[in-house]
Amino acid sequence: MIPYGRHSINENDIAAVVAALKSDWLTTGPLVEEFESALEKVVGAPCISVNSGTSALHCAYAAIGLGAGDEVITPPITFIATQATAAFFGATIVFADVQPDTANIDPQAVEAAITSRTKAIVAVDYAGHPADLDELRAIADRHGIYLIEDAAHSIGSIYKGRPVGSIADITTFSFFPTKNLTTGEGGAVASIHPELLERAKRFSRQGLVRNPSEFKITDQGQWHQEVHEFGLNYRLPDVLCALGISQLRRLDEFKLKRSNVFDLYSEAFLEEKAIVLPKERPNIIPMWHLYPIQVNAANRRQIFDELRRANVGVQVNYLPVHMQPVFNSMNLEGQFPASEKFYEREISLPMSTTLTTSDIEHITSSVKDAISKCG
Repeated sequence: MIPYGRHSINENDIAAVVAALKSDWLTTGPLVEEFESALEKVVGAPCISVNSGTSALHCAYAAIGLGAGDEVITPPITFIATQATAAFFGATIVFADVQPDTANIDPQAVEAAITSRTKAIVAVDYAGHPADLDELRAIADRHGIYLIEDAAHSIGSIYKGRPVGSIADITTFSFFPTKNLTTGEGGAVASIHPELLERAKRFSRQGLVRNPSEFKITDQGQWHQEVHEFGLNYRLPDVLCALGISQLRRLDEFKLKRSNVFDLYSEAFLEEKAIVLPKERPNIIPMWHLYPIQVNAANRRQIFDELRRANVGVQVNYLPVHMQPVFNSMNLEGQFPASEKFYEREISLPMSTTLTTSDIEHITSSVKDAISKCG
């Protein structure tokens, strides 16, 4: 089975991890800061590392002070962590439909969804293609609300000459093995606002205050640390940061390989009228995390099953979140037609840096065969 996503680990990655294991630090040590500094050079804003993309989102919401009664505008086409981490603060999830070509949140739908209770807009960079960040930035600024970018798919992408991570108030990343680079499990938070990043960091370190100038209890010794607001342990350990540092050195290589896979797919399917291919908008340089095609909705299940039988590890990304049973009480099905239509037609083909030319030839011929069987 050709997997739909796969990590790329080389001898340098292994050596970096082994060196970390032999060091004096396994948890929070010097490699954490080194990894965060290396990330800043890529994303264009200061960063903190955390132990997953979900944790990164949780920290971002904590940083903006999200709470009960606040509303967060999100797209339906995303992994449910985008919404779940906001719901844990008691926030109300508001959905705004996506654009048919990119499956990213539609700024016009966002504008229509804003109320006096809106705290933040969350833009998800589906498949690695950045959302319409300038338009969303303008909307957020006009209404005095936060713009959060869920960039779990898009580290390394460039939006109109700027790296993803340097535009939104807070940007979150995931380093799961199928993503553009990996730390095993892991993630990060970037912010162009130092105070927001500090709040995210404190939340991710159990809320601990270690700066004596901030202490409210002032009669203790050098051992003292205290908590002013609750946080959680979302630290990324040194041993995983070692892997992340090594992987970041290969990010340009990863981007080129993913771009080549994207181009080979697109060339192979250029004359296939039964397939809608992913779009790359002008002035955008995506680092492609997925290759999402769209087929006839009536045939999607058959095509999917045929590809799995041909040992092509396809996937569907994603069931629109508003259709998840956890949101049944809101009765939202049918209200976001672009998202539902996209889901009914979408199939993600394998996308990784480890795909060979023969893999891609097998995948593309299998897709064509599967479609032809549907008549």
